[in-house]
Amino acid sequence: MISKPERVVLIGVAGDSGCGKSTFLRRLIDLFGEELMTVICLDDYHSLDRKQRKETGITALDPRANNFDLMYEQIKALKEGQPIDKPIYNHETGEIDPPERVEQNHIIVVEGLHPLYDERVRSLLDFSVYLDISDEVKIAWKIQRDMAERGHRYEDVLAAINSRKPDFQKYIEPQREFADVVLQVLPTNLIKDDKERKVLRVRMLQREDREGFEPVYLFDEGSTINWTPCGRKLTCSYPGMQVYYGSDVYYGRYVSVLEIDGQFDNLDEVIYIETHLSNTSTKYEGEMTHLLLQHREYPGSNNGTGLFQVLTGLKMRAAYEKLTSQEAKMAAKV
Repeated sequence: MISKPERVVLIGVAGDSGCGKSTFLRRLIDLFGEELMTVICLDDYHSLDRKQRKETGITALDPRANNFDLMYEQIKALKEGQPIDKPIYNHETGEIDPPERVEQNHIIVVEGLHPLYDERVRSLLDFSVYLDISDEVKIAWKIQRDMAERGHRYEDVLAAINSRKPDFQKYIEPQREFADVVLQVLPTNLIKDDKERKVLRVRMLQREDREGFEPVYLFDEGSTINWTPCGRKLTCSYPGMQVYYGSDVYYGRYVSVLEIDGQFDNLDEVIYIETHLSNTSTKYEGEMTHLLLQHREYPGSNNGTGLFQVLTGLKMRAAYEKLTSQEAKMAAKV
């Protein structure tokens, strides 16, 4: 029997479809367990069903296709420990089904296209991440998935991506500004004119002005470091691996940046990278590597995507434990 939470912690996971939100949520479940965590998919707050969107020409990315008033009211109720009757958007039929009862839980994760769009919803979040996939990588991933697995034509896949782009740039992408952590997946700098997009450069941008959040750093906090890991301690086939750490300005505020370009041949050796990182919020030496090894099959496990998703999850766990311990102390005083 799960105890009633003294404090509900609200986490936002934002990004376009197909950018790795599902994988990231599985990593969060590894950290928190299914019993403590409830996931709210914000697609359920579509106010227009698929047929209505087609008739009006309004995409699901457009705020007009979503009920932000209901989203705010219900997420606020969950944070206050109240149950809700949440609508259900049926992805198979494209229709809005009768609502389901959702009870309070220790951790509520709101994920989807718009968790950081509405200022009211945003103000409720205790921690947020934006998964930011560059156009080049997004196109390569979608072409690979839709052509290889679904039999779509290249031209149709490209047309579908381009048709979404204006609304994505207008309504989804600007949410990056408000995230505590932004995970960027970019083309590699290690291979000139790379077209395959199998080797990736992944950046973890961490806000430096967030109270209670200590960014992860490499070697020496505040320095600028370009590191080529030792080839005898980390097996990397062509084109090798480069690690970077430094500070940058992102949307007018300072962020700490960690970057990994290249991929791991042997995941067990990630411990070598882990031992050079500080402020990881792990509970024991090697926990980050252990969490990565736990699910080698997850997409991105062999590059910076998986490693930084795990690190972000560890930061979310630290925020949860800090917030709930503060609540417990306040309750004890009363």
